[in-house]
Amino acid sequence: MADAPVTLITGGAAGIGAATAERLLRRGDRVAVTGRDPERLARFAAAADAGQRLAVIPGDAAEPAAVERAVRTTVERFGRLDTVVANAGTATFDAVDDGDPQGWREMVLLNVLGPALLVRAALPSLRRTRGRIILVGSLAGLVATRGNLYGATKWAVTGLAENVRLMVAGDGIRVTLIAPGRVDTTFWAPAGGTPSGGSLTAGQIADSILWVLGQPEGVDLASLVIRPMPAD
Repeated sequence: MADAPVTLITGGAAGIGAATAERLLRRGDRVAVTGRDPERLARFAAAADAGQRLAVIPGDAAEPAAVERAVRTTVERFGRLDTVVANAGTATFDAVDDGDPQGWREMVLLNVLGPALLVRAALPSLRRTRGRIILVGSLAGLVATRGNLYGATKWAVTGLAENVRLMVAGDGIRVTLIAPGRVDTTFWAPAGGTPSGGSLTAGQIADSILWVLGQPEGVDLASLVIRPMPAD
């Protein structure tokens, strides 16, 4: 167990984050997950039943002190850090012409500032392990959508992934942007549920993340775009 890889996942108690954590735990890795809801984290920990291989750390992924605490707690608990997955995110499901600026503030901070804070806090540990950074973006960060501010935050994540890659490649750290299309998770609950049409599952995205982690030394996979097949 002491040699098992260590991954820290923000927003790891539900959706893509939880599915990724579950798969890593099943293969024997050690995992830390963060989230803003302590009760949801507790339920996830109980369901995972992974004992000392799982750490749950309450905190806001857009708060510098909380992110630094999550990284510090992970390293103190497990002795190292090999991978970070910036997964926490939200959407307001409105447009720039008629949306709520208060909701935008939370979305921009969580979706854009959050990944940057995680990278900043984790870099000293990742340099020691020549680790990996995975940023969960979106197809909305590659394809423009009319009036969509959520998409603009994901365009920022797309740019952040490449900018960070240029910064850390010389340290042996690999950076991958995961850009999925529509994923059927509780992300869509505020909008009344996942829209009709083709959609991916959280498990499919998690499987793709584990595939990225399985790439051999010397391979820096910059981005992975994942689209659902059309619905029948």
